[in-house]
Amino acid sequence: MIIVIIQARMGSTRLPGKILKPILGKPMLALMLERIKKATKPNGMIVATTDKSKDNATANLAEKYGVKIFRGSEKDVLDRFYRTAQETNADTIVRLTGDCPLHDPHVIDEVIERFFSKQCDYTSTPQNYPEGLDAEVFSFRALEIAWKNGKLPSEREHVSPYIKNHPELFIIDEQWRRGIEDNSSMHWSVDTEADFNFVTKVFEKLYPKNQSFHKEDVLQLLREHPELLEINKGGTGYEGLEKSLREDEEFRKQNV
Repeated sequence: MIIVIIQARMGSTRLPGKILKPILGKPMLALMLERIKKATKPNGMIVATTDKSKDNATANLAEKYGVKIFRGSEKDVLDRFYRTAQETNADTIVRLTGDCPLHDPHVIDEVIERFFSKQCDYTSTPQNYPEGLDAEVFSFRALEIAWKNGKLPSEREHVSPYIKNHPELFIIDEQWRRGIEDNSSMHWSVDTEADFNFVTKVFEKLYPKNQSFHKEDVLQLLREHPELLEINKGGTGYEGLEKSLREDEEFRKQNV
């Protein structure tokens, strides 16, 4: 079973409640779910949110759009992911985050195909794609080993670092590219108000004409309107991971 697990919560520190902020009258997460459903390789999808009362709204939204819900730890996302995967009987997991409304179902299928063609335990999106299309695919076996052994803050909060930190235990795909363009500096996830404004502009220009627009449609729009890239220029989408890596150093000092 190939299951897409989307981690989503209301408690974002930089832009609280962002997943329910409306774009063209629909919550941002609803637009993302709408797009992910068009992927053909997964056998199902589920939103993994927290057991906090503030995420009742997250659960209600997912259920309204016909997507299953699992609720677990807010801080220990690795535990939440593992228990979600158990609940769905997944043997292959596609990890997405709920702040990426421009996710492309073609890209999701592409990464799943890569995972099986390489017969690996872990792979992810081509490194030359825009940030915000990030998809990770890994085996349940790898997830279970990470869940049992992960100790560092980054390993518990970001799900896959334990796997990537232990190439001696897992078959990890090499970094790969698709096409000749390098769009990796583009920031398409929503971490700040500026990011939300950028994504909103993209939807306003593309969604009314084609609700199923894809990565290439966005790239063409940005070629025609490069000024849109100035809206959220300089963001990376990886600030949360960088914070966890700093916490790792403190953890190591306290546990020598």
